[in-house]
Amino acid sequence: MTDIDAERTRTRTIDAERTRGRALDDPRASSPPAAPWWRSWLLEGLSEQTARHPGPHRTPHPEQEGHRWWRVMCLTGVDYFSTLGYQPGIAALAAGLLSPLATLVLIALTLCGALPVYRRVARESPHGEGSIAMLERLLPWWPGKIFVLVLLGFAATDFMITITLSSADAAAHVTENPFAPHWLHSAHLWIALVLVGVLGAVFLKGFREAIGIAVALVGTYLALNVAVLAVAAWQVLAHPVGIGDWAHAMTAQHSSPLAMVGVALLVFPKLALGMSGFETGVAVMPQIKGDPSDAYEKPRGRIHGARRLLTTAAVIMSCLLLLSSLATTILIPQSAFQSGGPANGRALAYLAHHYMGEAFGTVYDVSTIAILWFAGASALAGLLNLVPRYLPRYGMAPEWTRAVRPLVLVFTTAAVLITVWFHADVDKQSGAYATGMLVLMLSASFASTVAVRRQGRLRATAGFGLITAVFGYTLVANVIERPDGIRIAFLFIVAILVTSFASRVHRAFELRVGEVVFDDEAQRIVDEAAAHGPLRLIAREPQERGTRFRPGEGAPGALPSRQERPILLEVLVRDSSDFTADVTVRGAEEDGVRLLRAQGPTVPNTIAAILLALRDRTGEVPHVYFRWTEGAPISHLVRFLVFGHGEVAPVTQEVLRRAEPARAHRPRVHVS
Repeated sequence: MTDIDAERTRTRTIDAERTRGRALDDPRASSPPAAPWWRSWLLEGLSEQTARHPGPHRTPHPEQEGHRWWRVMCLTGVDYFSTLGYQPGIAALAAGLLSPLATLVLIALTLCGALPVYRRVARESPHGEGSIAMLERLLPWWPGKIFVLVLLGFAATDFMITITLSSADAAAHVTENPFAPHWLHSAHLWIALVLVGVLGAVFLKGFREAIGIAVALVGTYLALNVAVLAVAAWQVLAHPVGIGDWAHAMTAQHSSPLAMVGVALLVFPKLALGMSGFETGVAVMPQIKGDPSDAYEKPRGRIHGARRLLTTAAVIMSCLLLLSSLATTILIPQSAFQSGGPANGRALAYLAHHYMGEAFGTVYDVSTIAILWFAGASALAGLLNLVPRYLPRYGMAPEWTRAVRPLVLVFTTAAVLITVWFHADVDKQSGAYATGMLVLMLSASFASTVAVRRQGRLRATAGFGLITAVFGYTLVANVIERPDGIRIAFLFIVAILVTSFASRVHRAFELRVGEVVFDDEAQRIVDEAAAHGPLRLIAREPQERGTRFRPGEGAPGALPSRQERPILLEVLVRDSSDFTADVTVRGAEEDGVRLLRAQGPTVPNTIAAILLALRDRTGEVPHVYFRWTEGAPISHLVRFLVFGHGEVAPVTQEVLRRAEPARAHRPRVHVS
């Protein structure tokens, strides 16, 4: 480049910057009106902070060191261990006198099925994404995105029912307490609604998770349960006639031990709530303190801590489930478990009041209410993490979903409606809870099967495949017995799909490119062409390669001649289901004609981003030339939304118009 050319380029750049500065300083440019106070309050913190929302499931900031695994286990415990508040009563209703045998089957599936699966998930997805991220990597393009959206619907079911079921059971502990005012005994639904409302209000105010609270709640709750079970065991051993009566009743109902085992195998899916903490266990992995030598890709210390967390929690819960099932089945009459009975939804609390006095029973009730409420907080925090983690990345969420408060209002409203729908009944909601949880477990076991299959481990593949089949049977049996879970999940799935695709269409004309980078050859081509005036690019489809370029042939009359040094521009769609991507522009020459090639999620948005990058690099507004595409406009619109290409020229113009409001600085689009 000569000194004259260099000076000319520098002058053009300075003039362009001055023009741009005058446009920005123009006093006639009116500032946008101030937003209403309520809108500013709702959208406060509209940023990526939502994906790190404080709570039991949040992702800690990089500067945080994390916590010891046993402390993080308490974050899992507010969800996992709190099911002791209602699980024994549900098991008694589902299996009757065979509750202990069905619980043994559940424990076997927990320790030999769910535990190995989630230990594998912790290894494959150590940053809290869970099995959904594993499956996302298996299915590329649109099928993968849609599959993830469906799983998000089931995950939303799991977390939402955690909120409503926990509130309903907490309300049961309030109304059944002998010290509660008499007018509360008929206010079960309203108490549950108040608890849901308080939970939403706390998150609207600003929830700041303290791991110490979870440790205190779980420690106190487990200690109280151990005390209740110890007293119950003493009562059983002191009056062994209860064991005989139980065995005699089972023998009278079932002809043989083999028949008992068969019935237990058939009814154990109804007890699936006893495995509810595993998905939470991998979600809290970012909280675990790893080793100083941990690498981000494979944090071995964190993975080891997560596996210890999962194993310890599973063993503790298995022991408590078996002991509680035995104690409640032997010591509590079956009629007390029925709806409206004193042990319905609160079997261990019934034992605490009956054998340890009303004062201790009230302390137990308060502890149970607190941990159940905190389990709802854990679930809501999980939802606030889960939705922003995937939907904005897919372009399938409105801008307001990046703010906490609008999402809290949406989820709280949904929780209120679900609570009213089920009349705050624990038994009725257990089916929906189990459905969402079992779908996530089935997806985790399937993802683990594929992961070990790719590693060539045939025995592990067979083992995980068997676990997948068992979870599949458990899910189908649960859905057939209690279809409410599928209905709730279907509503969430439809809502997520509709809003997601509506948002995707609405945001289709955004720039959708993170960063544009030119390789050395592309930089040389651009700089040489810019020395002779504004850049002029001719858009060419990749399938036209091999055809010889002739300036002016089949193009608009304003098409640049060879003396104006035009540049061909090709964009190849890499994965149209991706919403945003960084773009690398590579330069080449074919038959003496210079060519820029790039890959992006869509053709028009990528071309628009490249044009803006060229403008910023050269200081001149570039020109791009298109040829009209034959076909119906509607079909071209569908092709653009699904496949990333269609009628490129008008879409490129619209993307540029939205990205650059100032017409003087907007790249020029020419079409013939």
